[in-house]
Amino acid sequence: MSSCCARFRSSTNPISLFPFLRIRLYSHSSFNSNNLDNVVSSFNHILHMNPTPSIIEFNKILGSLVKSNNNHYPTAISLFHQLEFHGITPSIVTFNILINCYCHLPEMDFAFSLFGKILKVGFQPDIITFNTLIKGLCVNGKVKEALHFHDHVISLGFHLDQVSYGTLINGLCKMGKTTEALQVLRKIDGKLVNTDVVMYSTIIDCLCKDKLVTEAYVLYSEMITKRISPNVVTFNSLIYGFCIVGRLKEAFGLFHEMLLTNILPDVYTFSILVDGLCKEGKIKEAKNVIAVMMKEGVIPNVVTYGSLMDGYCLVNEVNKAKHVLSLISRMGLTPNANSYNIIINGFCKIKMVDQALNLFNEMCCRGIAPDKVTYNSLIDGLCKSGRISHAWELLDQMHDRGQHANVITYNSFLHALCKNHQVDKAIAFVKKIKDQGIQPNINTYNILIDGLCKEERLENAQVIFQDLLIKGYKLTLWTYTIMINGLCLEGLFDEAMTLLEKMEDNGCIPDAVTYATIIRALFKNDENDKAEKLLREMIARGLLGMLAMSD
Repeated sequence: MSSCCARFRSSTNPISLFPFLRIRLYSHSSFNSNNLDNVVSSFNHILHMNPTPSIIEFNKILGSLVKSNNNHYPTAISLFHQLEFHGITPSIVTFNILINCYCHLPEMDFAFSLFGKILKVGFQPDIITFNTLIKGLCVNGKVKEALHFHDHVISLGFHLDQVSYGTLINGLCKMGKTTEALQVLRKIDGKLVNTDVVMYSTIIDCLCKDKLVTEAYVLYSEMITKRISPNVVTFNSLIYGFCIVGRLKEAFGLFHEMLLTNILPDVYTFSILVDGLCKEGKIKEAKNVIAVMMKEGVIPNVVTYGSLMDGYCLVNEVNKAKHVLSLISRMGLTPNANSYNIIINGFCKIKMVDQALNLFNEMCCRGIAPDKVTYNSLIDGLCKSGRISHAWELLDQMHDRGQHANVITYNSFLHALCKNHQVDKAIAFVKKIKDQGIQPNINTYNILIDGLCKEERLENAQVIFQDLLIKGYKLTLWTYTIMINGLCLEGLFDEAMTLLEKMEDNGCIPDAVTYATIIRALFKNDENDKAEKLLREMIARGLLGMLAMSD
């Protein structure tokens, strides 16, 4: 018997006798076209075996196709139909795999058709079934339907878990429905499931991105009271929120609180702080944070250095930003399009367009594809430097490389036309871009109104201004200031004063520049009493210091 077994082992390939071994090998390997063909071949092989293997073995193949993340969902569905054709009864696991496939395609109607089939054949849907469907609806932007489905599931007597509610809350937050997400949190808290750090962190992140940092901190405090431990994601969201509203002291307070609770900051934590400091022009402090970061063994990434470059550009030290770009490469990091965009834009802002173009050529030589932001910065810089023909050439290159111009691109050309006293061409240009399906924004009209006012065509400017009001455009501070300046140029001071009052009624608060525009015009035309009255109003509003700066 032993010699027979030895001969059996030596003469036979065990994988050929046990195809399930082959299936397991494929399920753990990275997929390519050959592997996919082999998996399908193995599936067909065991499908025709007698006796037919357990559904578990078929599920392994279907599951491996879905987990491969190579969009093999249609193949998995096709194999499932073969199972049905051969009369092989699927399990709840099989149905869950197929529901997941339809959710990714996305074919939510088919996914729910399968859910109905599960109930019809008498299977008990499990938590994976519910969570897959809820996630599918949320990912595909159907959060309202996900909430209705939740209510339906609960009414049938089924129970959901923390993953289910975390998915619903995340879906609501992604849609900007933070209030509704908070309502879900309140509804389930201790009643349906215990709330967890994921649910709280998701809502805190959403509130912080909406700059509602006080509300976010209240929710954080509630977490602590309930003994739900915050994690690095919670702190990162809060630190980011306080940084974007300029409350750096509180942001660093949270950073120290994070350390006290033994939560290690990651590269994102440090990058947020660096960015916050740089946006305030505190470059030295930002560099100190990077030094601490490296001392703690956290390696700065391209985003960290991007923030530092942005900070240097903000304080007009673009050459230092360029030095940081060189440093990135020396440290073994690969700069991306955004790294170059920051410095290209910085050079363009200080009218050093040739240096910006040199960087543009450098990034192309390095195989870094310029994007829309790159082209928009360069086109704007060229237009403002009076190099319009070069800007048009760059626009053609932009189109040739598959980058489509947007309203920001065209606004640069519009500004150049108005600056060169070609307002009629500018009006025709706006009509042309509208015909191309590009919708002008408020900046487009601001440029046009400003051009008309400076050409002493106030009536034409007023027509556009009134049209914007009728169409419900949200007028900016710049819109009102331009019109007030236009009225002052024509000596229509009473109308300018009336518009100053109206802008506040429309929720637009005048700044130092707006006041200065009228005050200067009034003094110039010996309307001293009116000018002094407005000056007193400025002092009362605390804008006098800003007026001195604008001078």
